[in-house]
Amino acid sequence: MVNSGIGEDSYIPKIVMDGKEENPTLSDSLEEIDDLFFQTLDNLFSKSKVSPQEIDILVVNVSLLSPVPSLTARIINRYKMRPDLKVYNLSGMGCSASLIAIDIVKDMFKVYKRKFAIVVSTESLGANWYCGNDNSMMLSNCLFRSGGCSMLFTNNPDFKNRAILKLSHMVRTHFGSNDEAYECCIQVEDSKGYLGFRLTKILPRAAAQALTMNFEVLLPKILPIWELVRYFLVYMWRGKEKGTMGLNLKSGVEHFCIHPGGRAVIDGVGKSLALTDYDIEPARMTLHRFGNTSAGGLWYVLGYMEAKQRLKKGDRILMISLGAGFKCNNCVWEVLRDLKDPNVWEDCIEKYPLKIMDNPYDEKYGWINEEYLSFIRLEDCVFAR
Repeated sequence: MVNSGIGEDSYIPKIVMDGKEENPTLSDSLEEIDDLFFQTLDNLFSKSKVSPQEIDILVVNVSLLSPVPSLTARIINRYKMRPDLKVYNLSGMGCSASLIAIDIVKDMFKVYKRKFAIVVSTESLGANWYCGNDNSMMLSNCLFRSGGCSMLFTNNPDFKNRAILKLSHMVRTHFGSNDEAYECCIQVEDSKGYLGFRLTKILPRAAAQALTMNFEVLLPKILPIWELVRYFLVYMWRGKEKGTMGLNLKSGVEHFCIHPGGRAVIDGVGKSLALTDYDIEPARMTLHRFGNTSAGGLWYVLGYMEAKQRLKKGDRILMISLGAGFKCNNCVWEVLRDLKDPNVWEDCIEKYPLKIMDNPYDEKYGWINEEYLSFIRLEDCVFAR
């Protein structure tokens, strides 16, 4: 918690606040999901002036909750949507699920013309809160927080003037054939039977490998030919600089929307891509304010850029998502007009970026990082209750 990069304003499920995380009911989980679903969808329909009956495609991704009837059915029932609606319910896809859902919409738009689609991305945390004391599984409680979003897409050219972003490229990579990558972020039971997520030290390496594989396909699509030639010549002449990619990504994109999966992931991606503090500021501030909200996290990062009025017409945004499996799904958006909506950041954007990222755990327990205590192994310590 000392090193998490998360502040004191993030949200955890009501189940945990009420102390019911060890024995949650299905109704508790559905209540948690309904709050996220219906608040974001109500706002979306109100803001877009598009009614629920006009929606043609609905894709919902929640990795850790798959009831019967499905979560998509709950939305259809709530808004009395049309019976010919095309529906997809995704589970188990992890933090990169949002872009998987968008890829489904993209493919559907190739077949169905002049349609509206909605993607809903969130996560069920309360019933999956880890209640044991395995260190590698307790980490998920430190990182994951409640949050979610709903997005409206269309391939109807009549709405071009109302659109804010256009999808330019999408590349999905699945590294699940590698055993270490498959097991670095996995849902398991500990020795006492408590269910949770195990995050291992292999995760940053798996993320780096998956990201490299993805970029081998994506970057030739988005970088100018002269940058690729320059990189090739420099690589042949001097060799690759250790720890960095060597390519100038800013020759092809202006903004970097990095999944706020944790401080190590954000800093690791930033270092490997030779990004500046300004470039990774949106991801860092999102992690501080909202924590890791799983598949919904990317859109809080994008919201930060919009609230800070960084996004101008013609800008390109590289969206980088990483998730269990192990998956790396990346895409590029083109900004269609200057954006300045304060969105979900409205009540706090003025205080960001923070110069000091300390949290109360720093003040209370920061001593745990002191060098003179490095000879102490926590597993050898006995803590009194």
